[in-house]
Amino acid sequence: MTTRLPPLNPLRAFEAAARHASVSAAARELRVTHGAVSHQIRALEESLDIVLFERGGRRLKLTAAGALLLPAVTQAFSGIAAATAQMRRPATTGNLTITCVPALLSFWIVPRLASFTEQYPDVTLNLAASNDPAQLHSQDVDVCILYGDGNWPDAWTRLWSNLQLFPVASPTLLNSRPLRSMRDLQDHVLLHGDRDGREWNTWLAAAEGADFPRRRQHFMGDARFSTEAALHGQGVALGDTITAAKLIAEGELLVPFDLGVPANDAFYVACRHEMRSAPIVRVFIDWLFASLEADRLPEPTSLARTVLRGRQAK
Repeated sequence: MTTRLPPLNPLRAFEAAARHASVSAAARELRVTHGAVSHQIRALEESLDIVLFERGGRRLKLTAAGALLLPAVTQAFSGIAAATAQMRRPATTGNLTITCVPALLSFWIVPRLASFTEQYPDVTLNLAASNDPAQLHSQDVDVCILYGDGNWPDAWTRLWSNLQLFPVASPTLLNSRPLRSMRDLQDHVLLHGDRDGREWNTWLAAAEGADFPRRRQHFMGDARFSTEAALHGQGVALGDTITAAKLIAEGELLVPFDLGVPANDAFYVACRHEMRSAPIVRVFIDWLFASLEADRLPEPTSLARTVLRGRQAK
């Protein structure tokens, strides 16, 4: 047995008038005359054989029957609008090749891949660890996530995140060789995530340790390797507010000093201009920015005023 539904146009007029509490406002939204909306409402009431609005006031007021009908009509129109938008959305299927800063790929993107896969199950990602801006002009690469100054000519570029840098070390290392002061840092291996030591130089200068003697240090060329070395207790690395945040929140790395400095560079999303309009590229870039906002962790907490002070008091 089928139930006969009210006519669509009168339902649209009813929903708009009820939402605005005004026939005139509903007419403007629907781009018809005041009289047309009034006629449609009367037609709906006659079809249902029931009064939906109380007459006589300056603003429309729903009767009990109108208040019962409105949520169902609103939900139905919202569902139709959502389905229509989904049908009109360009297809997001196929292969997408992405190069990404190794540390960001390992510690931030890979742990969140399930979220992207759930939203776009028909997209296959080809991920490569690289921070080479030359990949921007490769026909084999669709999107690059780079750490740098953002000055890459002939490419679409958007800042993804700035960074703060600060020393990090494993709990095992700090338990065996505490870091209570800058002097204690001399007893540790400095792990560099860059090739020239610029980032440690920046932090040491801010800590008034520009002349700090660097007895033992290793240069690893990427923050992924310096961070992994720190996780294994091999020394003290510079972590940042993006790639090291989860490791710090889970207690795998500790922050011994209450001092962070702005990184020399930042994370950028970039691609060739012609790729920016591709639906599959757009959804990945939108997912990157939305995930950053949704999963942003609180600023890492230093041990300088908690654990380390407690140790000194013992």
